[in-house]
Amino acid sequence: MTRSSVTIRDVAALAGVSHQTVSRVINRVERVNPETRERVEAAIEALGYTPNAIARFMSRGRTHILACFSPNLTDFTFASLIEGAESEARQHGYFVITASASDADAFKLLVDQLISTRQVEGLIVINPYADERYKALPARVSTVFLGARPRQGCTDAVYLDEETAGSIATQHLIHLGHRCIVHLTGPRSEDCTQDRYSGYISGLSDYGLHPEPNWILEGDWSATSGYQAVQLWLSQNIPFTAIFAQNDRMAVGAIRALREAGRDVPRDVSVIGFDDMPLASYFDPALTTMRQDICYSGVQAARLLVQRVETPDAPFQVVHVPAELIIRGSTAPIERR
Repeated sequence: MTRSSVTIRDVAALAGVSHQTVSRVINRVERVNPETRERVEAAIEALGYTPNAIARFMSRGRTHILACFSPNLTDFTFASLIEGAESEARQHGYFVITASASDADAFKLLVDQLISTRQVEGLIVINPYADERYKALPARVSTVFLGARPRQGCTDAVYLDEETAGSIATQHLIHLGHRCIVHLTGPRSEDCTQDRYSGYISGLSDYGLHPEPNWILEGDWSATSGYQAVQLWLSQNIPFTAIFAQNDRMAVGAIRALREAGRDVPRDVSVIGFDDMPLASYFDPALTTMRQDICYSGVQAARLLVQRVETPDAPFQVVHVPAELIIRGSTAPIERR
């Protein structure tokens, strides 16, 4: 018999007691004879029995199960957020079920299923305002928003200081002498897109600069959308010297299009991205970007959720995560042109 196959009934048989008695010993119920408790504990040690944690928690009226919902499970940022949340939750004795929902209808169905069948005690929702999925959240379940500011002010939340980060990225280019800075956004329905755009506008206006309408294009976070945006700007003969892309993948696509058009980066055009994905320092040229500690954000979300589950009447908390400018080879002073 392997340790993984040992059951509570095997322990009961060896100790000469009922499986209900074994359960009471495992859950530290006081009404167990000390001699009986010793026999059960000795049987557990002899067989190498590991109690089923979920069953143990449920026997106490708790499941210690949380759920983390993401728009998808393939995006690097989402995956890193989930990794951080799972790691922190385990430190507190909680399990995290991960699920993806591409739209609000799928999200509502998943939430209903997990609450009714898995008895989930709390939810982490990544990008709750990307559509109207936030409206499907049941009021009775503890919830933390991750990657978006709470609009009603009655939800725990963790999000990057996107607007400040957008302003820092823009002003980095301005400090290098650039004045014609085009901007490639993510989907405009997302909070982070709007806030990074606001930072871009404020960064320009601090220096008395104002973007032309055709300086701003909407992407979809993919390298392809960055590639296509540069092709469009070039076809319109826009005299830009710098690009602020709202994520690294779009920045890489932009660099590819610039090279194919005979534009050198950074001699002809400087490019700055956002996120500092693991490959950013290995691109050619290495990518200047705004680094966000994505895993840390996931850790903070799980921490807030555990606190909310265990102290539901505590004041709501909002954690702002700062971004850091990482300067590499894709940006340079305009004088180098």
